[in-house]
Amino acid sequence: DETQAMLRVLYQTENRMTIPISGTGSSGMETLVANLVEPQDTVIVVRNGFFGERIANMVSRFGGEVVPVNLEWGTVVTPDEVREVFSRKRCQVLFLVHAETSTGALGQHMREIGEIVHQNGALFLVDTVTSLGGIEVKIDEWGIDAAYSGTQKCLSVPPGLSPVTLNERTMEKVRGRKVKSWYFDLGMIERYWNEGHQRKYHHTAPVNMIYALHEGLRLVLEEELDTRFQRHRKNAAALQAGLQALGFTYLVRKEDERLPMLHAIYLPDGVGEGKLRTEIRSSYNIEIGGGLGKFAGLAWRVGLMGHSSTEYKVYRLLDAIGEVFKKYGIASDRTAGSQAAKAIYQDPERSG
Repeated sequence: DETQAMLRVLYQTENRMTIPISGTGSSGMETLVANLVEPQDTVIVVRNGFFGERIANMVSRFGGEVVPVNLEWGTVVTPDEVREVFSRKRCQVLFLVHAETSTGALGQHMREIGEIVHQNGALFLVDTVTSLGGIEVKIDEWGIDAAYSGTQKCLSVPPGLSPVTLNERTMEKVRGRKVKSWYFDLGMIERYWNEGHQRKYHHTAPVNMIYALHEGLRLVLEEELDTRFQRHRKNAAALQAGLQALGFTYLVRKEDERLPMLHAIYLPDGVGEGKLRTEIRSSYNIEIGGGLGKFAGLAWRVGLMGHSSTEYKVYRLLDAIGEVFKKYGIASDRTAGSQAAKAIYQDPERSG
């Protein structure tokens, strides 16, 4: 019950059905699709990255008709684009990724999009795997009907649970359906997590992960959300300045559409990404993610999330890249990145 209560605070929701699903973030995705997409349902899916593509694939597997909003990877959907799709086709669901991990793009205008979805009698479903705990996620204020996340990103908990939240309107739809998945049937799981009442056995939950999530949420709320979100923004600004000083460019061109906790970047021209990532890992014990999907082999993805979002980690990464760049003759000034970050930290307007 305490874990559920803390999840509600983090999700900024009053939804009673706010629980951790046993499984990784993709289990949360499949839970929403299995329970809320019926055969022949038309589902708008914003396809602007790797995980938008996964949602579309999953919807198709459950018999839904995907109505894609195909965007350039690294861009985000606008309210006008959503409105245009509804104007030409009746749809039951709109599904989008709030924080697209493959590109570093942050969804915008969430409240307005939610209003458009509800004006058309549809459900608004959102992937918050990377955003929850690192930036604001306002389930009730934005009109999100159902969302899911993961424990291993900004919550700094090992992978293995997917926190989901659904409002009562959405749960009423679930209770009236014959859900094809037994394991992810929220009608059954709801009775298992029957808060404050007698519970009905459904499956053996990973108890150690529940304890881990409880502790992770306790630490998040102890820091206080506003302080936590500001910490992520401050460190992101410093890292961005440092990476750009070293010659990197961002996949997401508009700065206000970039995630503070995930930096997806192109390397300077002529730099082979695999060799340098290996060098940084072996020499400095820093793991940098490679590109996903169409960006595989072309980009890096740098996580700066949860308890790892610190000033020390920013400087350590920039210094490591600077040293490796100097070693291979890519950059002459190995301190350019850390000096640019330092300027951000010393700027009183950016250091609050």
